[in-house]
Amino acid sequence: MDIRIPRGTQDILPGTSEKWQYVESIWHDICRRFNYSEIRTPIFEQTELFQRGVGDTTDIVQKEMYTFSDRSGRSLTLRPEGTASVVRSYVENKRYGSPDQPDKLYYTGPMFRYERPQSGRMRQFVQFGVEAIGSADPAVDAEVIALAMEFYKEAGLKGLKLVLNSLGDQESRQAHRDALINHFKPQIDEFCEDCQHRLEKNPLRILDCKEDKDHPLMETAPSIIDYLNEESREYFNTVQELLDKMGIPYEIDPGLVRGLDYYNNTAFEIMIDGDGFGAISTLTGGGRYNGLVEELGGPESPGIGFALSVERLLMALDAQGVELPVEKGIDCYLVTMGEEPSKEGTAILTELRRAGIQADKDYLGKKMKAQFKTADRLKASFTAVLGEEEWQAGKINVKDMSSGEQQVIELEQLTAYLNEKLEGTT
Repeated sequence: MDIRIPRGTQDILPGTSEKWQYVESIWHDICRRFNYSEIRTPIFEQTELFQRGVGDTTDIVQKEMYTFSDRSGRSLTLRPEGTASVVRSYVENKRYGSPDQPDKLYYTGPMFRYERPQSGRMRQFVQFGVEAIGSADPAVDAEVIALAMEFYKEAGLKGLKLVLNSLGDQESRQAHRDALINHFKPQIDEFCEDCQHRLEKNPLRILDCKEDKDHPLMETAPSIIDYLNEESREYFNTVQELLDKMGIPYEIDPGLVRGLDYYNNTAFEIMIDGDGFGAISTLTGGGRYNGLVEELGGPESPGIGFALSVERLLMALDAQGVELPVEKGIDCYLVTMGEEPSKEGTAILTELRRAGIQADKDYLGKKMKAQFKTADRLKASFTAVLGEEEWQAGKINVKDMSSGEQQVIELEQLTAYLNEKLEGTT
């Protein structure tokens, strides 16, 4: 039987996994500095959570979810995004009762969507995301945007472009919704079947349709900016003012529409324009979702968040030629010759590793020359050679692989010697 990896998934192999670990370390540190705490939710949830939380008019719910029945007949779904799960946990664990609001949370983990695999878009993909729940202060919007921008900059990306829009409050959205229906209805039969279904349920989603994006009515569609009431307009202006104070440049795009039903007021995307990455492309998007907590059974608790694709981040870094400073090579490779020195090598490795030194040895019974070749392939900073003669004398020969310098030292001094040498190279 020829068993292969499922379509739309990938193996992250050594040599690449170190890049993932590096950007993950930046992510954890950025969130720590912004005082966001990590939350870990299940990979699968009740299907109804995503139907209610993401929106039953979205492509995600209608076409892309991995849904199955368990042995008790309950409908479960592999999570297609992170926000609904975080909000469900916020409600279920009554985190709205904490005196520390907003509840500032971040997550890292795999998501699943059944769509056509292509570059930067997998069926299993990894997202970093944050959610700040419990405050309607526009300063939280600015903070969340600043966190996203700071992460990309510290990862090494250049040419970032922040795009903003406001979807307005409920009153503004209703006025805009009515205007969109009146605009598209006379010619809705010229649009795809999905857009025809969206007309009455959620006409805003028509603006996000890729199939009909070149239809003339798209260009003349009513702009949400023109339907913002005074309160929504003031809110949006405050977000812009705060970003100005932070020194974060942005552009206003009235056509920016987030793909999920729960967004209102602030919506944003971060794009990149770089050689080798094609046209301007979206790296991340997010926005405010006042009303989602109530939809999932909690009290009124406004929130805002974003999610980004790790795969797309790494693609962008590669396209810009950014070399991540991942560790290459090990600290010490232990070369042993003879039965007793080989046994002693196990104890030596244990001591080195407990001291924080990255070390390894041969387990295939290779000749000395082959062991040195292995040390070269592993880019060892030092090799420590223990033969029968050295072992009987309680000595070991240590070679600095960069300078070629060799020194015979007491075996019991090896750990201290390597620590001193390695500290001098950092």
